[in-house]
Amino acid sequence: MTTATTNINETVETLLANHRSYFEKGETKDIEFRLKQLATLKKAVQKYEEEIIDALKKDLGKSIFEAYGSEVGYILDSIGFFMKNLKSWAKVKKVKTPLVHTGSKSLIYSQPYGTVLIVGPFNYPFQLVLEPLIGAISAGNCAVIKPSEFTPTVSSVLSKMIGEFFDKEYISVVEGAKEETSALIHAPFDYIFFTGSVEVGKIVMQAAAKRLVPVTLELGGKSPCIVHKDANIEVAAQRIAWGKFMNAGQTCVAPDYILVHKDVRKKLVKALKKTIHDFYGDNPQQSKDYGRVVNERQFDRLTSLVDKEKVVVGGRIDREELYMEPTVMDGVSWEDRVMKEEIFGPVLPVLEYKDLKDAMRQINNYPKPLALYVFTENNEVEEQVIEGTSFGGGCVNDTVTHLTNPYLPFGGVGTSGIGSYHGKDSFDTFSHKKSVMKKSTKFNLSFLYPPYSDKSIKILRKFMK
Repeated sequence: MTTATTNINETVETLLANHRSYFEKGETKDIEFRLKQLATLKKAVQKYEEEIIDALKKDLGKSIFEAYGSEVGYILDSIGFFMKNLKSWAKVKKVKTPLVHTGSKSLIYSQPYGTVLIVGPFNYPFQLVLEPLIGAISAGNCAVIKPSEFTPTVSSVLSKMIGEFFDKEYISVVEGAKEETSALIHAPFDYIFFTGSVEVGKIVMQAAAKRLVPVTLELGGKSPCIVHKDANIEVAAQRIAWGKFMNAGQTCVAPDYILVHKDVRKKLVKALKKTIHDFYGDNPQQSKDYGRVVNERQFDRLTSLVDKEKVVVGGRIDREELYMEPTVMDGVSWEDRVMKEEIFGPVLPVLEYKDLKDAMRQINNYPKPLALYVFTENNEVEEQVIEGTSFGGGCVNDTVTHLTNPYLPFGGVGTSGIGSYHGKDSFDTFSHKKSVMKKSTKFNLSFLYPPYSDKSIKILRKFMK
């Protein structure tokens, strides 16, 4: 172990000790305190709105509309939702008690874990650390945030914003790269919330397992988009292109590939070409609404996935600008390189199917995806797809928008993730559900205690049958 690594580990240990001391004071458990902190967070975001939007532009080329809609405005809206509902969620819940425990009350207390670690990704570097932070605050926890090192401008703004508005022993930001992340995930936090790749998710889970630290993993995968022969093709093309190419395709729930019925494949590809032109013009590189790939490493990975002979829309690149044109590949097979990993960029493969059941079997041969989308006007088809495939969440006749509903839990299944959040599910994720049974001492059921007689067993059988 190097001296630098030792110093980082010691810094994290000190940080965590300070957070624990703060938590032990008990004030984070007070509902009014939590509401005050949510209001403070809203004030902080509002003050730093312009800086955040500028940082997102610099790191990812995000337009003002995308930066506000998917990051800043999303968080402001979420804070309001939590403030409106927090008191109801935090109430002690009384539940039914079996007859054998007559005279008892059964209660569920939602209590904070303590100090939680939130590790964020590069694609939505503001929203995807603050959304879980809202849940952590609402549940009464302290928190340490680790933003992505691949979006350094956003990371710097986050650190400045949190440092200005919150006590550093309550909420703090740790910037840095692999060494800092490694030190954090190996530290004895009370909970870890990670958003990122499957590969790094495995490392986080392994590290947490050594200390039996509970985790939520929000990962990804190859999210399919089925376009059935009865779909509204024009609408499908618009909603698929919007969900795929926002943030230059760097969205964990973006449609990864299209499975389209053979009868409408050519029509869909034509509609996609027109839609992309309508969205971004003759030269998307000049469009103020189209983003950039986050770094050269990701850019090179993405370009290696493209088979130029199968490109029917787009394909132009500019490595210096980290620009990759919205690209559609047609005639793709399951054996192509682009189908071997999650794309996470502006490349959209189109595959054809003849039989829906066969298409679903192909989907089920892959690891379970974070999202699935189906475009159809047939209720039986949509139910067949929903019931016949396993995925984190999704939409019928749309893409991506399911995660904007705070009443729907958002999370993966299998290799696409563990656990869920958004709305009340965020509160529940960061709360331990403590079960308590309160018994009266005014009477005592003597048949419960030994020595047991035949009569005791008869009474027991009446209660338990």
